[in-house]
Amino acid sequence: MSDRQALRRAGAVVLAVNVALVLGKGLAWYLSGSLAVGSEAINSTADAAYSLVIVAGLYLTTQPPDLEHPHGHERIEPFVSLFVAAAILAAGGAIVYGAGRAILAGDVSPPTGASAVAVLVLAILAKLWLYRYCLQVADAAGSPAVAATAIDNRNDVLASSAALVGVAGAQVGYPVFDPLAAVIVGAFVVYSGIGIVRDNLSYLVGAAPPEELRQEIVELALAHPDVEGVHDVIAHYVGPEIDVSLHIEVEGDRTLTEAHDIESGVVDAIGSLDEVDDVFVHVDPKELGEWKEDADGASADSSEPEHS
Repeated sequence: MSDRQALRRAGAVVLAVNVALVLGKGLAWYLSGSLAVGSEAINSTADAAYSLVIVAGLYLTTQPPDLEHPHGHERIEPFVSLFVAAAILAAGGAIVYGAGRAILAGDVSPPTGASAVAVLVLAILAKLWLYRYCLQVADAAGSPAVAATAIDNRNDVLASSAALVGVAGAQVGYPVFDPLAAVIVGAFVVYSGIGIVRDNLSYLVGAAPPEELRQEIVELALAHPDVEGVHDVIAHYVGPEIDVSLHIEVEGDRTLTEAHDIESGVVDAIGSLDEVDDVFVHVDPKELGEWKEDADGASADSSEPEHS
């Protein structure tokens, strides 16, 4: 199965599971009157709403390159992820507000029946499976939108577990456990939304990748037998992928054809990294002496751009 097919299938699966959970939790909320289950129903409603956004977003991001978007459409994904985060934050705020009002008003009654416990156990199992499934798809396809969904599913497991403890506690004689669990669920939801915003802002503002990846880029360039040094290394996110530009130093008496072959070899080596999209290499004669050794002596690189 291609990455495109895997991403689209993941979006459809997440949507279907979340719709099923909305129906199940809504029914259990009606039957039991549990605030914790109600908060979970609101959470799943938000999940289902942003799942629709993800399905639409993944359809767009998996379209092939065209004349207007020669590098493809993957850069839409961070925007999709921010829609996810907005829905999560709104749901979390609503949950905390409703449960807090119930606690302050003293309007607390224990949930009734076994439906609340049953639906929460099923939700935990479903979200555990979704977390593992989305994480595998996100890792294989390099999708931040699906990775954001995996994070939300992981936090949903914790939130449903807290709700389960609250419902069980309320049913054995501690009614306040139910709204307290709802507050905890809301806090989990808000926390996951903040994390998704933080991660995807890096993609949108062109932040630098982790230093370990930049060092690997430098080492791949220097691994070419004809490269004598590297400088002006710039790597930054363009959407979820990384663009790299750098200067390499070669012997000044190389022919143009030889210099081209060296440049192509470096481009291929760095481009083999899964995170990297485009690589731009400028070839300089080493006799110009533009590069400096790093402090550890393992590579040649200058922190500030220099001009030949």
